[in-house]
Amino acid sequence: MSEAFTQIDGGALDVLIIADHASARVPDDIDLGIDPVLLANHIAIDIGVAEVSALLAAQLGCTAILGGVSRLVIDLNREADAPGLLPVMSDGHAISGNRDADLAQRMVRFHHPYHHQVERQLAAMTAPFILSVHSFTPHLASDPEQKRPWDIGVLYNGDDRAARIAIPLLEAAGLMVGDQLPYSGKQLNATMNRHAESNGIPYLGIEMRQDLVGDAAGQRRFADILGPVVLACRRALT
Repeated sequence: MSEAFTQIDGGALDVLIIADHASARVPDDIDLGIDPVLLANHIAIDIGVAEVSALLAAQLGCTAILGGVSRLVIDLNREADAPGLLPVMSDGHAISGNRDADLAQRMVRFHHPYHHQVERQLAAMTAPFILSVHSFTPHLASDPEQKRPWDIGVLYNGDDRAARIAIPLLEAAGLMVGDQLPYSGKQLNATMNRHAESNGIPYLGIEMRQDLVGDAAGQRRFADILGPVVLACRRALT
């Protein structure tokens, strides 16, 4: 057991599901200085990701590693020197408790163990394929005019092999797909840059729209769509 991550052992298939922002947990000894209501908000957690990841791990028979703390405690999808690693603002909300927080301590406590576990799991696989699971809010409080109509986004940096396979399959399943939308993997891809691209491991990075995966029916729908897409990408690339 680790407070830095939760691992779901769904089976032996060489697919690793990674969900950096799957938890809203804040350890009892950390005070973020925010209204606890915000822990159910997108600034604290990628809504729906833990549930979809668990469904996919069971469906595919593979392992999933879910981040064990809120992205407001430390952002597991950021490089060690990146802005926002220890956020003091998020979508217009001040995270006042982080202003005097010990970054090095949080890195040792959460960031390093999480990424080391990912490395251990990948090292044990013969021909690994990674699915990176995130979700995005359809409405930003800090930019209410921004339109975010996509059902799912596909993100990548230099390696777009799985993206090129997945996008038409997701569209054929009836989804409105954003290619590098609403975020671009050229800017936000730290975990996949580290574990996939730098090691030549094929991966698919996706962002589901949170209002579509906020309940059990939506989570099941997306898991059912994503499972065959992941297998198609894996067959083609490993």
